[in-house]
Amino acid sequence: MIAPMKTLILSFILALIVVTAHAQVRAYEVDPNAKPKQVETVKLQTDSNDAYYQKVVQLDSTITLSSIYVRALQFMAAKNFQQNYGYEEEGKLIFTTTQDLNVNQAFSGYDGDAPNPYSVQFAIILDMKNGRYRYTIHNVVFYTPTDNGNRRISLYDLNQLLIAKDTKRGVKSSMSDMVKSFERYLSTLTHELYLEVENRSAVSDSKF
Repeated sequence: MIAPMKTLILSFILALIVVTAHAQVRAYEVDPNAKPKQVETVKLQTDSNDAYYQKVVQLDSTITLSSIYVRALQFMAAKNFQQNYGYEEEGKLIFTTTQDLNVNQAFSGYDGDAPNPYSVQFAIILDMKNGRYRYTIHNVVFYTPTDNGNRRISLYDLNQLLIAKDTKRGVKSSMSDMVKSFERYLSTLTHELYLEVENRSAVSDSKF
């Protein structure tokens, strides 16, 4: 009677040790279903003659340059960005695109308000290393429809008008709305890129 009871107790202790060890291992594993970080607002940067957006994005330190390169390439291709340059050993990708947007919503279409369309052309550079990458969004040019055709204005010139004291209030308001609309679009784009490179996007989910 004592031997079976002793065996039962030892079995219970062994099972408890296994469960505890498994729980400790999972505590240090990356949960693929964990809530992703919040979408961050992109921040405009300027120098003497340029305006651009740039940020270094930290990833899981185990993600290699090669993985970042391939995942970023696939993401940008799916978004119909044109690849202008790519060299994996250098860790660099360059893309260009023209997007048709409108002020009243980050993407095409509108929700009840009258559409205020514009097009924006820009380039994006991705510099990559193991565990991180940096995006630079530059050469940004806006095109807005007028009675005489499209009006062209660079992000730098537009920003100069926004900070100028003599710019008319109505003009400044419409330009500010357009920049905010573009920045909402960029925030979504860069966040989706992060999810894809971190392999957290719905497309990358292997569960079914």
